[in-house]
Amino acid sequence: MTLVHRGRTNPGLFPQAEHLLGDREGDLSFLAGRRWDAVLDVCGYTPEPVQAAAERLAGAVDRYVFISTVSVYADPRVPGADEDAPLADPADGGNVGDIGYGGLKVRCERAVETVFADRALIVRPGLIAGPYDWSGRFSYWPWRFARGGEVLAPGGPDLPVQFIDGRDLGEWLVRCAEAGTTGIYNAVSPTLALGEVLAACRAAVDAPADTRIAWVAEDFLLEHGVEPWTGLPLWIPGPEGAAFLSVDSHRARAAGLTFRPVSATARDTWSWLRELGGALPVPAPDDPARPGPLRPEREAEVLRAWSERAC
Repeated sequence: MTLVHRGRTNPGLFPQAEHLLGDREGDLSFLAGRRWDAVLDVCGYTPEPVQAAAERLAGAVDRYVFISTVSVYADPRVPGADEDAPLADPADGGNVGDIGYGGLKVRCERAVETVFADRALIVRPGLIAGPYDWSGRFSYWPWRFARGGEVLAPGGPDLPVQFIDGRDLGEWLVRCAEAGTTGIYNAVSPTLALGEVLAACRAAVDAPADTRIAWVAEDFLLEHGVEPWTGLPLWIPGPEGAAFLSVDSHRARAAGLTFRPVSATARDTWSWLRELGGALPVPAPDDPARPGPLRPEREAEVLRAWSERAC
């Protein structure tokens, strides 16, 4: 196994693997003269570097596995999108992080398909959860239940939720590479209910006895400036949320993708957080460019307002 990276973040991880240092947005000559069975491209966000890597590796690997996203679909309000659903307009692709993210990923997919054709495997995950997820988009919930008290939750327990444990995704990708699997696959779990997920997180941390969930209406949260997805993870309001979190993954499941129980993801995520001292490793909540989940004082403020409205 060979890992290609810039050597900047945790360069000592996986010492059993060969490490090649290089920048995919620069000179790729360090890849010359080598051959591999397959490449797993997990960090392609703009089409030019993806195209360059695919062209450089076209004669050096048998298969190109590209990690895309379910954000490639054109209409976020249509639930149950499968791999044949219309895609975002590639012309909408702008800078990473703006509204054109889906369009950029479409262009990346097409770059790989142009070079590798029927030797390409395009995988479209949704939210990736589990230990070592530094985004806070799942880990917030076990962390929050461990604090106890009144827990602010969006909408109601029947809201749809969809994600995949990173270990399930990684193991399946390796099996696909070994088996020569090609094509396009949505890599997400069957749709779950938010109440089920939060119950698993609560049980995983053995939450204090005073823990209780306050289900707060979505329109109230939006009126009070609570950010979906980042402020309250796993939540996207309205029809777009119901659609984005109910993508069809039958094709991947038929190709061998399996899912561990939500309870295992929650338990192992909490074990990882405890190794970090119980802190939530997310961007600084005061950084407007990288908003993180609700701070305790902000959550308490919204809960007070909700309680006063209910009275």
